Amino acid sequence: MDFLSVEQSVWRRLQQETRPIALYGMGDGADKILAQFDRLGIRASAVFASDEFARGNLFHGFCVRKLSDTVAELGEDIVIVIAFASQRAEVLQLMYALEDKYDVVAPDVPVVEGPLFDEDFVRTHRDEMQRAYDLLADDLSREVFLDTVRFKLSGKMEYLRHSESDKDEVFHNLLRPTAEEHFSDLGAYNGDTIRELLHYTDGKFASVTALEPDRRSFRKLNEWASANITGDVTLVQAGAWNEDTVKCFTDQAGRQSRVAGQGKETQMRALDSVLSGRPCTYLKMDVEGAEREAIAGAEKTIRQYAPKLNIAAYHRSEDFFQLPLLIHALQPSYRLYLRHHPYVPAWDTNLYAI
Repeated sequence: MDFLSVEQSVWRRLQQETRPIALYGMGDGADKILAQFDRLGIRASAVFASDEFARGNLFHGFCVRKLSDTVAELGEDIVIVIAFASQRAEVLQLMYALEDKYDVVAPDVPVVEGPLFDEDFVRTHRDEMQRAYDLLADDLSREVFLDTVRFKLSGKMEYLRHSESDKDEVFHNLLRPTAEEHFSDLGAYNGDTIRELLHYTDGKFASVTALEPDRRSFRKLNEWASANITGDVTLVQAGAWNEDTVKCFTDQAGRQSRVAGQGKETQMRALDSVLSGRPCTYLKMDVEGAEREAIAGAEKTIRQYAPKLNIAAYHRSEDFFQLPLLIHALQPSYRLYLRHHPYVPAWDTNLYAI
């Protein structure tokens, strides 16, 4: 399949743009996009924020204003670059509404360090992409795969909307959890994905083993679990890795805490070591770009028990095609599915293995 036949790279398009380019949003995503602008010689003309956040503060030398003020200065014939991430329905609707009046793109930048998804990236990885595409078990997964490629190349949000589905579809049609699940949660945050599982099992489970490295998130997880669930529950303040070790970790009190070259020394654990042979029937991983290491650390568990898998496949540009190949190599009996749940950019794109 010619994955490059679908769309021109948003980065190449912005390089050729003659109209004013206005960034919508501040923070980590905008930092990364502006870094790419500098590298590629793309010039931004303005930065704006939602009205409640536009306070005239400076961001990368730009006075952050409202959209109305930006349009008053630059006119309506502008290109809007969405430079932040959201899954909130009301924010997504604001993003989509902008498309009715303006030329809007949402360039994809990797959540963690790594190469940009552009034409050169696709040429380098086209064989891997084809092999992963051929492994997918249903039509919706293949649509999600192609729409992910199209979005990452073009920055057009229509591709994300085209094949998105909600969590009910996954839990009712794919995962189908029961009251007898032995659940291992890698990147448990504050307990939200444990609560998610219990929502579909009427609060019942056989065991829960949860790893969370961030100290503040772990405290919330522990407080919630102590007050709300009883039974075979093991909570470990550690990150998921391919071995038991210590790594430097950014301590950001949220989902973006991750292994880094510098930061707070943090205990890392291999799931195989934590479980020590105990069963696992459902395994979820959302470990901020360390999915490969976490999978390696769960290799014995995956080979022995073939648990249902729910793995974040969006932190790195290559995750959505390399992780399926990795899982297939470990456990060829799995049926592999890709789903994208409502989010801009292509976050919450997950690999499910059954």
